[in-house]
Amino acid sequence: MKVIILAGGFGSRLSEYTESIPKPMVTIGGKPILWHIMSRYAYFGHKFFYLALGYKAEIIKEYFLNYRSLNSDFTVNLSNGKVEPHQTDAADWKVTMVDTGLESMTGGRVKRLQSFIGNEPFMLTYGDGVADIDLDALLKFHKSHEKMVTVSAVRPGARFGELKIDESQKVSCFQEKPQMGQGWINGGFFVIQPEFFDLIANDESILEGDPLEKAAQMGELMAYKHDGFWQCMDTKRDRDMLEDLLQKGLALWKV
Repeated sequence: MKVIILAGGFGSRLSEYTESIPKPMVTIGGKPILWHIMSRYAYFGHKFFYLALGYKAEIIKEYFLNYRSLNSDFTVNLSNGKVEPHQTDAADWKVTMVDTGLESMTGGRVKRLQSFIGNEPFMLTYGDGVADIDLDALLKFHKSHEKMVTVSAVRPGARFGELKIDESQKVSCFQEKPQMGQGWINGGFFVIQPEFFDLIANDESILEGDPLEKAAQMGELMAYKHDGFWQCMDTKRDRDMLEDLLQKGLALWKV
């Protein structure tokens, strides 16, 4: 299944890094967090990636254009330019990079990828969060309810948009950053039917605004409850925590 990753925001809360590189390229264990996210999808067989780029798009493009050399050991004969590889990353991913505009909002970035996705369901997530989510189970749940959108619900600290979920796991309300509630929040890792594109108006559309709110009001938004590890990388503290987990062998998102 095709996977859209939102990788175009400014990442202003991580300015220690994002003044020079886009947020998805901030590294954990020497690899961009974007690579960690993609590795999770690839492990479950989803290897067709569509990166919605914006801020400093050229850096992400350069990384994948030079992916083989950046992730390989090799010898260069400077007299003739011949390269002799000794080890190479065998990633068999197909990565499509699309500049979706510097100022586009999250929904607008998704809308701009409609022609690449076509009339088929797709997966979608953010370029700054990792999880040990079972993508097979997520996809099975999405197919079982036959609704338009599945969002993965997680339970970290209360500083993100909250989902109100009824007993059938239907999302009855999508609220961005409420004060109190059940504790479930939007963890990304969506599965979406192509009809959802019709709910996105233009570049100014915020994914977490009208499009998902409308889907909830229509009874077309379901929640897959993920009780395992999930962590976004909003701040340097978040990044350092993820790095620490990796160095201690506790990176539960790794496959």
